Amino acid sequence: MPPATDDSGGLRLDALLAEVRRRFADAGIEAPGFDARLLIGGLLDLSPTTMITGGEAHIPAPDVARVRQAAEERVAGRPVHRILAWREFYGRRFMLSPATLEPRPDTEVLVEAAIAEVKSVIAAKGNCLFADLGVGTGAIGLSVLAEVSGSRCVGVDRSTEAVASARSNAESLGVSERYEAREGDWLEGVDTVFDLILSNPPYIRSAEIEGLSKEVRDADPRLALDGGDDGLEAYRAIAGSIGGRLSSGGAVMLEIGQGQAADVTAIFEASGYNFSAKIADLNGIDRALVLRKP
Repeated sequence: MPPATDDSGGLRLDALLAEVRRRFADAGIEAPGFDARLLIGGLLDLSPTTMITGGEAHIPAPDVARVRQAAEERVAGRPVHRILAWREFYGRRFMLSPATLEPRPDTEVLVEAAIAEVKSVIAAKGNCLFADLGVGTGAIGLSVLAEVSGSRCVGVDRSTEAVASARSNAESLGVSERYEAREGDWLEGVDTVFDLILSNPPYIRSAEIEGLSKEVRDADPRLALDGGDDGLEAYRAIAGSIGGRLSSGGAVMLEIGQGQAADVTAIFEASGYNFSAKIADLNGIDRALVLRKP
């Protein structure tokens, strides 16, 4: 077995992993081993298999220095994926920016439902045009586009930087010809009629923002978190902005916070939409809501 270190300052992978894991544990990070593997693997583009079985691999000194610097950022409270500037979502890599919410696995249940809906629409009419409101990285709409050819998406966000991030991710995924990202406030001023409308809007009560974990509170943009006094402001705005912009029988699919299903349903029923389904995440929590235009 080669020595753990060499004269140039390089390290074996297992030694570097042990060093970073120990640094994270000493700093009180909740899952030091997981974060160490995620950070090193992501930073050096090493596969999960290599991270598990490739302990004797040599890591050159410049890469060791990069990892150590990134580890100190993590100790200072910066989330791993913010350090890497990307996160995997629905099997694809999405670049992050300070203006974009970090996409999380719970949202994948919304993507699953949207894919099924888009396929159904295409089977019936040969194509599908859908909207993604509050796009951030574009992860929801772009994941659907990447899975279903024949679909097109218009993404809308109030943040200029988020719109730019979504466009960049569309280019990276090779779906930019079927994707339009524009700056706007939900569907205000948009005259297009869509077959499906998707959104993961901000739904956290304003008073609860300060109680979120430091990593979420300080890293994710407040614009993407703050749902107003009762957490429902964005749902009211969406319900009020999409009248006439959804085809008959078309679906509105929304991510929701825990315990919000009844309130969000009532908002949309008051605007003339019918409840269709609730979708639970892997923890059994109602995470997405489906409503339909009669």
